[in-house]
Amino acid sequence: MGACRNDPLTSGSAPTLCRDCASLLPREAPVARCPSCGSRRIVSHPDLERLSIVHVDCDAFFASVEKHRRPELAGRPLLVGGTGDRGVVSTACYIARLSGARSAMPMRQARQLCPDAIVLEPDIAAYRAVAKTMREMMSALTPLVEAKSIDEAVLDLSGTMQLHGAPPCVVAARLALAVERELGVSISVGLAENPMMAKLAAEIDKPRGYGVIGAEAAEWLASRSVRTLPGVGAAQERALGRAGFTTLGAVAALSDHDAVRRLGPHGPSLAARARGEDVRRVTPSRPAKSVSVETTFATDISAVAELERRLWLLCERLGARLRKGELSATGISLKLRTSRFETRTRAARLFTPTILPERLFALARELLTKEIDGSAYRLLGIGTNGLAPLAAADPPDLADPNSGRRAAMQNAIDSIRTRFGDTMLNRGRALDRK
Repeated sequence: MGACRNDPLTSGSAPTLCRDCASLLPREAPVARCPSCGSRRIVSHPDLERLSIVHVDCDAFFASVEKHRRPELAGRPLLVGGTGDRGVVSTACYIARLSGARSAMPMRQARQLCPDAIVLEPDIAAYRAVAKTMREMMSALTPLVEAKSIDEAVLDLSGTMQLHGAPPCVVAARLALAVERELGVSISVGLAENPMMAKLAAEIDKPRGYGVIGAEAAEWLASRSVRTLPGVGAAQERALGRAGFTTLGAVAALSDHDAVRRLGPHGPSLAARARGEDVRRVTPSRPAKSVSVETTFATDISAVAELERRLWLLCERLGARLRKGELSATGISLKLRTSRFETRTRAARLFTPTILPERLFALARELLTKEIDGSAYRLLGIGTNGLAPLAAADPPDLADPNSGRRAAMQNAIDSIRTRFGDTMLNRGRALDRK
């Protein structure tokens, strides 16, 4: 019971959909194949025509884009990610996953598990272009499209029956077919009553899945691990286990009073989600909360001059990304990871918002200096700690020669010029002007 499956024989009493021709099938009798196209990829669920929240999750997105661009890779195991000794797998295609390779795994380990795999460096610009086209295809169906990541989005198709002449379940199937046909990327679809359950439904039958969870959501969740809920990580799973909760059914049974008493102030919210409840609406646009860039070094670095050089390059990239996003930074955060995988973060505020690499570097260098204690670092990153509109960046008083802020920026420029020369400084200014 619960989410729909690719059953060999579907019940004639429930709405049934063919995923290969996106047609609703007659209910008169059970069918093993679509009478229109002969496909066995048919799904059936009592709530199929009622549900309207759709979660779209691309299957091995980076690898799918690469295989579409390079047809010779079809049928070959493919890993996309860093190719150096410190490289990490961004995406493993499903063929490579059969050998145990997976995303976020060190590339060296993935290559050992799948020695025949082709390894490619990520082409983020290409992936963003495909994602943009896919978002446009979604936005043509409904204005209520909320991007979750480069390869995930949730759509609210309620009220679109008259517009499309078909219920949301059919519209979602048409979208999956169009994306695969036009972009060469397969997607998995989740159909449910709310965004959380739609996301879980999309994970049921990947790749090329079409999961449906309706009124049986609480029953479907009850026997599953607490880790099933989005946002519940390993630490929270352990904490819940110590409190005696290992399944979502046990959490769902708590009253609000008992949830607060046993799980703390967020207990009632967790119990509601364990019952499949989610009051969030699909929000078409959410402002960016932060912008960041980071780099993992090929070898650990402890030398101050080299760390500062790498920091300057990151400040160049951050300034360019802020301008492109029409944003400015009101503060920065510095991220360092030691050779022992200890992560250190430090943050500070700016006097005024900025996109200038020189100002970002001046403050970031102060934070970095405090962490120079002989440690060797494998990763360095810089991000914003607060955002403002681009129009608020670098107000005119920075041009006032008597301004203290102007003097501080000039000191930063002099420091960069001393350490790295004019070439590096001019690179940052040219990048900032783009």
